[in-house]
Amino acid sequence: MSGKFLNQVAVVTGGSTGIGFAIAKALLTEGAKRVYITGRSAKSLDEATATLGDAAISVVSDVSSLANLQTLKHEIEKRGDQLDAVFANAGIAENNFFGETTEADFGKTFDINVKGVFFTVQTLLPLVKDGASVVLTASMVANKGMENFSLYSASKAAVRSFARSWANDLKGRKIRVNALSPGFTRTPIMENGLKWDEAQIEAFKNYAEGVVPLGYVAQPEEIATAALFLASNDARYVNGIELTVDGGLTQI
Repeated sequence: MSGKFLNQVAVVTGGSTGIGFAIAKALLTEGAKRVYITGRSAKSLDEATATLGDAAISVVSDVSSLANLQTLKHEIEKRGDQLDAVFANAGIAENNFFGETTEADFGKTFDINVKGVFFTVQTLLPLVKDGASVVLTASMVANKGMENFSLYSASKAAVRSFARSWANDLKGRKIRVNALSPGFTRTPIMENGLKWDEAQIEAFKNYAEGVVPLGYVAQPEEIATAALFLASNDARYVNGIELTVDGGLTQI
């Protein structure tokens, strides 16, 4: 442990599983005083905090609900905390078939992935310290044209755009805003969002071996390492960027 986040306070939305959980765990390992994690499932949050320990505070919160985001803000305020880092990580990934996509499909993806990110950061902004860091979880698909994935891809392109705009909006407070764009990563989204079975997941891993230059699907911890870099003092002159962590898939 280097203690790079010693005594710091952070929020990780979508922090009960996958990349969000890995970020929360890494923050605590690096000395964070308190990490607030959110999610829509109380059961998943309870399981996460049981592993993370007392320094993790779980808040049942749907980022698409402004009332839920106010509840999160209140939970932070009542402990007298101010935020050194915000990881706006919560999101969903579902296939949509162009020509068959419904308005409800569109609304669901954009409410969580775009509206949720926007209002998470805006709601928590009064609690964010000057000189703090905001890390937005985008995706490498924002720069691709993957079949049956147009809603997810467009929503993540919006998130990447937020990083550019907010880096300017918040420059007076020296708050850095960066986007993290993971590539293929083994998270519960494969089962819960994409509805893949074990055979499909195995086939996807085999596919990744051929198309990803590093030859494998990442684990959440490998993405979390990059997220912590962006939020740390090591990246103090890094602002407004998209850090793509995809094993070289979109870069070569």
